Parts: sequence; C-alpha cells; structure tokens
Amino acid sequence: MKQVPSSLRTWFIIHFIVDYLFAIPLFIAPTWFLTFFGFTVVESVTARLVAAALFGIGGISLLSRNESVDAYKSLLKLKIIWSVSAIAGLIISIEQGSPASLWFVILIFTLFCGLWAYYLRKLK
Repeated sequence: MKQVPSSLRTWFIIHFIVDYLFAIPLFIAPTWFLTFFGFTVVESVTARLVAAALFGIGGISLLSRNESVDAYKSLLKLKIIWSVSAIAGLIISIEQGSPASLWFVILIFTLFCGLWAYYLRKLK
C-alpha cells in the first residue's frame, strides 16, 4: 500500500499558510488589500467569497495533513481543479483590464498546481 510522502504533508501545511496569508486580509480589509495589488475598484462581497474559498481549501490542507492516501488523492484533484480554474479566470481578467500584478498570483497558483499534479502522479 502506498504511503503519503512526508514532503507532501509538509506542502499541505505550507499551502495552508499561503492561503491564509491571502485570505485573512482579503476577508478583513478587501479594499486595502486589493488596492495593494493595483485595483481601483473593489467589490467586497466577491472578495470575501474568494477569501472564504481560500479559507476552505487552505484549512482542509491543515486539517487533513494526517489522512490516508485516498484522502490525499481526492484533495489533490480538488486543488488541481481549483488552481486551473483560478489561473484561467485570472488570465481572462487581466485580458479584460485587471492589474498586471495578478501575474504574481497566477505564478503562485501555477506553482501549486504543478506541485499537486506531481504528487497526484506519484500517488497513483
């Protein structure tokens, strides 16, 4: 039976930290936080919904860090779908006039997506 690599468990904790570093200010002070990224207009309801998704996806990384291989496979699939969808949405948003600073966020999503895909292949 396959085991979950300790490095993947560590990455899940890192993922929790990164998600919460973005989610907390986005939830508490969306206008301030998004202005930092170059947004001139902020819709706080949408920003807080994104923060809620980050809380959920990052939080499950922490809560499930000691789970089975099967649980990790399911979570990796969810994280890949979330990452690819986020990347596509952010690219479309940049093409429609959102700040170019979003490329930094795309880079983060891309790195995590590649990491999750690597570990999913490794667990199969």
